[in-house]
Amino acid sequence: MTNSQSTHRVLLVEDDIRLANLIVDYLKSHGMHVEVERRGDTVLTRLINYKPDIILLDIMLPGMDGLTLCEKLPDYFAGPILLMSALGSNEDQIKGLELGADDYVVKPVDPALLVARINNLLRRQAKPPQVESHCLSFGKLSIDPHTQAIRLGETEVDLTSHEFELLWLLASQAGQVMSRQYIYQYLLNIDFDGKDRKIDVRISRLRKKLGDNIETPFRIKTVWGQGYLFAPEAWNN
Repeated sequence: MTNSQSTHRVLLVEDDIRLANLIVDYLKSHGMHVEVERRGDTVLTRLINYKPDIILLDIMLPGMDGLTLCEKLPDYFAGPILLMSALGSNEDQIKGLELGADDYVVKPVDPALLVARINNLLRRQAKPPQVESHCLSFGKLSIDPHTQAIRLGETEVDLTSHEFELLWLLASQAGQVMSRQYIYQYLLNIDFDGKDRKIDVRISRLRKKLGDNIETPFRIKTVWGQGYLFAPEAWNN
């Protein structure tokens, strides 16, 4: 059944012609506009003329593999990236998420699940961050919710929109433990299943960008069995 309310523009990067055709037909039946690119090394050029809302990205591609491309895409594309791969190990999924992907599905792809993942990512992208009107400051760290500008001392810190939302959520409850379940519900609108690593990966990226100690974090702390804590006193140095 066609969903006439959906006009999402999708760029599918997939070299398997048969699979690509199946995905295209299914997405089009749900009202989406889909274009296909079969090589990784031509995607950035394609984005000059085609402006998708979301990119579906295979990992095993000719020209440039999907993980390398995923790392380059944020400089050219601000929307969500959904990785698709037959490589289904936790290590492969974590690596893709660390490189900037927003979600990961394992082949063979269930078409209905793929549509649900696409719609969920685009809803999250469209939802304005729920932030207060004032800036937050902790020692040398300042967070501006209007411009999403982050400064640590004299350095401006470049965060993705998803990373900013997570930082703001933690910082707005500074000194309090925030459970994974609450974070998943607030940011992703899903329950935490005990296995998903999306938020853990974003926490890891935040720590790296904000100069936290990766081995023994003191700015964004892990409280084992409970969640994460933003330490307000840890930003003076």
